[in-house]
Amino acid sequence: MDRNGIISSIVFIISIISIIYALIFNPANWIIIGISIVGIPLSVLSLGLIIMARAKKDEEEDRRREPFIGY
Repeated sequence: MDRNGIISSIVFIISIISIIYALIFNPANWIIIGISIVGIPLSVLSLGLIIMARAKKDEEEDRRREPFIGY
């Protein structure tokens, strides 16, 4: 994985952990609102980046020649 994939994976894991924390431990309302405003969009965006960063077998050679196509 490249740097983008690693960072996206870390952000995705942290987002999921924060969402699970809000569901299980029932913190104050402002913490739940903050997690919902920040955690949910970050998890969706980082999951999208993880999926987009993976190249299909037939696209790998094209990405080596022109690495910015498809991102």
